[in-house]
Amino acid sequence: MARTPEAIAELRRALGAALRGYREASPLDQTAIGRITAYSRTSISHIEAGRQFPGRGFWETADRALEASGELLTQFDRVVADEKQIRIAELQGVPVRRNPPATRQPRFPGTPHDDDWQRDDVNRRELLRLVAATGSLLAIPAFDVDRVQHGAEHPRRLDPATVDAYEQLNAELWTKFAESRSKRDVLPAAQQQLAAINASLNEPQGADMRRRLCTLAGDLFQLCGEIFFDSDSYEDAARCYAEAAHVSKEAREFDLWACAMTRHAFISIYERQYKHASPLLDGAAQLAVRGNPSRTTRYWVAAVQAQTYAGLGNLPACQRALDKAEQVANLGSTAPATGWLRFEGSRLDEERGACYVTLRRPDLAEPALSKALGQATSARRRGSVLVDLATVGAQRGDVDQLLMNGAAALDSARQTASGYVGRKLGDLREHLVPYLGDRHVRYLDSQIKDVVTTSGSKQ
Repeated sequence: MARTPEAIAELRRALGAALRGYREASPLDQTAIGRITAYSRTSISHIEAGRQFPGRGFWETADRALEASGELLTQFDRVVADEKQIRIAELQGVPVRRNPPATRQPRFPGTPHDDDWQRDDVNRRELLRLVAATGSLLAIPAFDVDRVQHGAEHPRRLDPATVDAYEQLNAELWTKFAESRSKRDVLPAAQQQLAAINASLNEPQGADMRRRLCTLAGDLFQLCGEIFFDSDSYEDAARCYAEAAHVSKEAREFDLWACAMTRHAFISIYERQYKHASPLLDGAAQLAVRGNPSRTTRYWVAAVQAQTYAGLGNLPACQRALDKAEQVANLGSTAPATGWLRFEGSRLDEERGACYVTLRRPDLAEPALSKALGQATSARRRGSVLVDLATVGAQRGDVDQLLMNGAAALDSARQTASGYVGRKLGDLREHLVPYLGDRHVRYLDSQIKDVVTTSGSKQ
């Protein structure tokens, strides 16, 4: 049986303590380990205390630097395996053994990042104050401030019009997330909206009202997960996606539930743990079939499955999944638009190119990526495509292409402060190794390291 979440936390603390033990037995301090692993000294302190849990790449580098003979990696793999069992079970609605709470807890005891957010606490009037303070952030032409204020102050006495206003606010938050240079700017507003919905869910509500509130909560938890993912806070993102799956299941919103599982699976894909992503995506595909056929959910799941197949080295399966994803074009303009499901096929060229990069097929990747570069509508998307084009240059041995696209991607990372682009640049560094004899490549490598280190120090 899978371990309890409390035992997982204890394993993480034990792993952090093992890291500290090996470090203290070596001549390296926290700052030195941070430089070697591209993390800040503060992050190393959090990792040693079990409060931060980086991916496998960190532990591989630390294990080598500290001459731990694979012990740190063994402990890391044990924590990941146990944690994945719990997450997959929870996302699929399977009960997981937990230690009983000392006192009865509400159904939704808090919102993402509770330890930080609850220091500010949840005064219902704060939602209205936030609306006034952020001004254009929440400027919705038909936005009913009075209704939102009343709903936040009287969580038990909701009416359909107030929930309509909540839906408008959710939609605007997704819009601002898409438009914001710094995605985390949207986090305080999402926090307050979740607090208001959470308060109402912990009061008696009719079945239809509860379903609508659960749907709104599932929407917002996915938004918060996206914000954390963009900030490289993968553990917090995973918590959000898991909670989104729970409330979406309660609302019987199969498309919303499938999207939560797909986003959760993408964390494993991004950490190159493709075998962990597969069962989540299989479950998401089954849920999508039960969803609204006019939505694009099933095609988005297929596009993400293609990335998993690419990571597993299965070119035919990857191409079949991409071909299925392209069937989204058959829906035309009939697909209803939502914040939490934005897949309409416009990014398929960059996703196809990224899959071929993973499969080390630069001949297939470059045409798709070149087309995608001309279609990129945001600096973040452009930066991602440029990193892939730089990787194509490395795979082909074209140093000029590598340098040109790598430098352009660096500019995008600095402009957007996107953890997503920064992480992709960090992955690019391993492709630079064969070319480090070139002084221009060495300079690019040092610049990427600075960007990745700066990004890590801000977490």
